[in-house]
Amino acid sequence: MARPLRIQYNGAFYHVTARGNEQKRIYFSTADYEKFKYYLKKAQDKYGCILHCFVLMINHYHLVIETPHANLNDIMHYINSSYTNYVNKKMKRSGHLLQGRYKAILIDHDSYLREISRYIHLNPVRAKIAQAPKDYPYSSYESYIGNKQESIIYRNSILGMFSKNEREAMENYRRFVEEANGISLDNPLKKLYGGVIAGGDFFVKKTLEKLRNVDLERTEISNRRALKSAYSAEDIVRKISMALNIDRTMIVDGKGMQYRSIAIYLLKKYTGLTNKEIGHIFGNLSYSGVSKVNRRLEEKMKKDKGLKRKIEIIMSRVKG
Repeated sequence: MARPLRIQYNGAFYHVTARGNEQKRIYFSTADYEKFKYYLKKAQDKYGCILHCFVLMINHYHLVIETPHANLNDIMHYINSSYTNYVNKKMKRSGHLLQGRYKAILIDHDSYLREISRYIHLNPVRAKIAQAPKDYPYSSYESYIGNKQESIIYRNSILGMFSKNEREAMENYRRFVEEANGISLDNPLKKLYGGVIAGGDFFVKKTLEKLRNVDLERTEISNRRALKSAYSAEDIVRKISMALNIDRTMIVDGKGMQYRSIAIYLLKKYTGLTNKEIGHIFGNLSYSGVSKVNRRLEEKMKKDKGLKRKIEIIMSRVKG
């Protein structure tokens, strides 16, 4: 079964969530909520992560985490396994507490951090277990409006978006959240690129550039087509023409048949374009025609080591 790709890099921001197995509860007492926060603090000490906000619901949680050291997998493995072991020992049970893998969405903090924090802090209100976000004791909201400051929360990034003055920022944030109470807000994470990226076009492009050394051919990665689009068709054609010292028209007009074959091979390998879209670049070559050209080149590469080496050199230029 295909799974979302884990994108990790220094300074990344994530919205992370996990649910109880079979939608069952994961917190059974006040002590359990406190124990989970204890593991959040231990993860900060151990891995250097930064927690911007959280809400712990009875059968799931939401976190906004920043990773200065590109280590989200280590962080979440520590938190989830530590808490699961704690619950299993306390409840004299065994097996999975959480349902599958945690879900992590990479977010553009400049554009999405404010809205995601509000969406998280209003979660108990939407679930009808609190009339106002300040009434729910197991979230970071109280830290943001100044009623309680938890050491695990770093609030400066979000409050800094509301005012340079701390007291004014807290009041503006409170108004920003509570004025939306009772209003049906769109989920800021509803529209995702590749199933894992929340951000505008520039953020998506910069993120995709970080994936150039990731093997997106692996079948277990979901949304591979979208994620492979770090390279535009024009970028690849231009880099082929530079690597071979030929004019662009020799590639796209089919005057150099081998050049066109190489371009089709690389477009299929490094972009999310369909055969139809690739065919359009080369004078409306048919869907099946693109498949045949690609297959023939792959077969030829197996027999011709010189051709294979030439293409490997071009590939290095494309990825460089």
